[in-house]
Amino acid sequence: MKKFKQLLALSTAAIMTLSLAACGSSSTDSSSSAESTDSTAEASSNDIFRTLDEIKESGTINIGVFSDKNPFGYVDENGEYQGYDIYFANRIGEDLGVDVNFVSTEAANRIEYLKTGKVDLILANFTVTPERSEEIDFALPYMNVALGVISPADKVITSLDDWNPDDEMIVISGTTAEPYLTKNYPDMKLQKYDTYANAKNALENGNGAAWTNDNTEVIAFALQNEGYTVGISSLGSLDTIAPAVSKGNTTLLDWLNDEIKSLGEENFFHADYEATLTDTYGAEYEDTLVVEGGVVAGSDEDAADTEESAADAEAEETTANE
Repeated sequence: MKKFKQLLALSTAAIMTLSLAACGSSSTDSSSSAESTDSTAEASSNDIFRTLDEIKESGTINIGVFSDKNPFGYVDENGEYQGYDIYFANRIGEDLGVDVNFVSTEAANRIEYLKTGKVDLILANFTVTPERSEEIDFALPYMNVALGVISPADKVITSLDDWNPDDEMIVISGTTAEPYLTKNYPDMKLQKYDTYANAKNALENGNGAAWTNDNTEVIAFALQNEGYTVGISSLGSLDTIAPAVSKGNTTLLDWLNDEIKSLGEENFFHADYEATLTDTYGAEYEDTLVVEGGVVAGSDEDAADTEESAADAEAEETTANE
């Protein structure tokens, strides 16, 4: 376990120094919801969604989550949803004053569920990318992430540069791993699966030489299952995970951004980590994985806050010396 924690530390330490600008937010525009007279609103792209007011009036918010991805979103032995994303989802429902209806989703249909109005919101380990942002709207981030590669401990993959052309790589369709490998390793044979459970079974059955997925997920898998090693703990760009809503659903998006900022004032996502992820990753990596208040460590806004604090401290020192 110590070995895997060291791998996690190496990848997440880099994330803390990455300069990512957190997107801004604005207060909810009540006129946006007033423009809709139907039970749903429709964006210029023909995406179907419910406004914030419509969600409140219905008394229920539909949130797309994973049901098989422990410890982020999964169904326990009692049939109850649990995990890091579920903890956040329940707080959203509480603060909105509505019930939460969890809708099980797979990686490949997260965008589809938003565009068709099947869900109001996605909280399913959704990595922010420019390509996805063209189709949906991301709120402020709440977690750091990169890609990782896991393989059997007796045949550890530590580099993709000397990949055996006869081997196959396991990926989940709809994740960032698929386009990254297709672009950077076009000759690599990919075994594509629709669900996390099927990808997991493929690795356990030896159907592929390795599995590429979010590093947080493959490290969790290695810690929970003996005989597997994360030989590559950080592959590709260092990114963030954020909630997602339908394109143009500004009322819900603005509320989410304000909510994430407000939750940051009480260190909510640290509490979420401690309740759902500490058993897997350990408390020592809490600050490197968690994004609090939508501000990524090392971002421009974070740097500005640091500079402001330093300026205040300097001013106080100057006053004291006068």
